[in-house]
Amino acid sequence: MHSAEFNRAGLALLGSILFAMLLVAFSNLVFAPERPAVPGFALPSSAEKPAAAAAAAPKGTPLPDLLAKADAKKGEQIAKVCSTCHNFEKGQGPKIGPDLWGVVGRPVASEAGFAYSDSIKKIGGDWTYEKLNDWIKDPKAMASDTKMTFPGEKDDQKRADVLAYLQTLASQPVPFPKPSAAPAAAAPAAAAAPGGTSAPAAAAGAPGQEPLSALLASADPKKGEQDAKICEACHNVQKGQGPKIGPPLWDVVGRPVASVQGFAYSDSIKKIGGDWSYEKLNNWITDPKAMAPDTKMIFPGEHSAKKRADILAYLKTLSDKPVPFPKEASAK
Repeated sequence: MHSAEFNRAGLALLGSILFAMLLVAFSNLVFAPERPAVPGFALPSSAEKPAAAAAAAPKGTPLPDLLAKADAKKGEQIAKVCSTCHNFEKGQGPKIGPDLWGVVGRPVASEAGFAYSDSIKKIGGDWTYEKLNDWIKDPKAMASDTKMTFPGEKDDQKRADVLAYLQTLASQPVPFPKPSAAPAAAAPAAAAAPGGTSAPAAAAGAPGQEPLSALLASADPKKGEQDAKICEACHNVQKGQGPKIGPPLWDVVGRPVASVQGFAYSDSIKKIGGDWSYEKLNNWITDPKAMAPDTKMIFPGEHSAKKRADILAYLKTLSDKPVPFPKEASAK
């Protein structure tokens, strides 16, 4: 009897457990939760906004649009510096560098008899306007072992002007790539500054040019040395080397103008007078022909005040007794 009661209690307990299990299974079928593909909760985020802003950010003007308004005459003036190392006329052949007649559309590294660097040979293809644009912007970025000392032209429109000039150096000029229609439509909106002020008028309110003394105080002679590499095509920079195509630059700061023995200066340079101060050299590097219209120097000038200051800082190092920079005024 005792055993029968024990069995009855055990069966009751087992039945209760089975009933509970059936109840849980049934509730899971009826109230099955939605399970996300990725565990966790979606939190508010502004990640999409920067992406949208980046997509809306204006890009540089495409090369075809720059070429459509390029000025070959301006390009010819800018490219004067190139004539130190390159011939422009048909049939003249290589100089220090290969000739530029017919360069647009010509296979890269194809000038007969010219010793190209290995990295230029690896560029391949033809000299398209796009490829020439990249080359003029930064030659060493395309060919790290190039012997070309030209540091590159960073101004997009100036490069386009140079390309327009190179187009003229051919019996059958290569047509420019067709411009897009978008820039023309956007031009009227860009013509006005906020508040209805025209862009030039708005620019007129910009802060004045920083004084040369302040620029020299933060100038970098190492950067100046790189910017002045182009000068070495015509000028010696080492002590005792004397004139090259132009007078030497060793000890130029503080030296009397037109005073290097044996060098044939132009008449207008002789009339400048005085010594080559930092201020005078700054004006000369900005625009040589403005100071001496008959100068034979083909360098068109450097219009970045910061780059000129860096070059002056480098010229300061070309001396056994460097001339101190002018002191920046304490009161402004």
